[in-house]
Amino acid sequence: MSNRSSRRVFLKQTSLGAVGAALVGTPMLSAIADAKPSVLAMLYQTDKLMDDKGKYVLPDLPYAKDALEPVIDKATVEFHHDKHHASYVAGANKAEENLQKARDTGDFALVKHWERELAFHGSGHILHTIYWTNLTSQAKSGKPNAELEKALTSDFGGVDKFKTQLVNASISVEGSGWGILAYHALTKKLTVLQTEKHQDLTVWGAIPLLVIDVWEHAYYLKYQNRRADYVNAIFSIINWDNVAERLDAARKIG
Repeated sequence: MSNRSSRRVFLKQTSLGAVGAALVGTPMLSAIADAKPSVLAMLYQTDKLMDDKGKYVLPDLPYAKDALEPVIDKATVEFHHDKHHASYVAGANKAEENLQKARDTGDFALVKHWERELAFHGSGHILHTIYWTNLTSQAKSGKPNAELEKALTSDFGGVDKFKTQLVNASISVEGSGWGILAYHALTKKLTVLQTEKHQDLTVWGAIPLLVIDVWEHAYYLKYQNRRADYVNAIFSIINWDNVAERLDAARKIG
């Protein structure tokens, strides 16, 4: 198999070829396709989005379900991962199946609906998969390494200023959504995105590095309507090594 063919297989297996444009943006797809598989593997090292047959799958958590306590309780993790994340996986598969049916039959009457379903569920699947790997126990959280701290200082004026911006962006998302730290490959800068609907709002070329889920299912059992308490507390369980590794890989792609 040629290098380019192997890259295409990798893209299919990680689902970037299917829904990545919703998060990364069309100008980045050619750059991603040309990236070495080892770099892609590092960027999406624990992001098992699809199985070998091209079906979306729910990835296992990289820790025990009670590992994030007391910040996020076991019941929330179970409900969030096993029910909500699983529903995105099922929805993405259903959308893919119906788009395949449309191609086979030539009946595209519902193409608008199924494209929207794929964007919604596919984006939800990708962001949740990143979310789980972005977190770890308080004992392992630590702080940004030197390279990540340097980048945050360069683009935000310091780690504390970055945190303040991401916290406020996450808290003030209207309705359901995400606060996201992303690397913008076209400008080679870090940026904070405020996403109200994860399938709609992005900056083309932005690669998610750290995501904070502020849909109510992510925190309501423990924090009720106190979103700010949840957002501030979650910084004590950030897996900064994971964020730094994603930044390193994103820079190599961009």
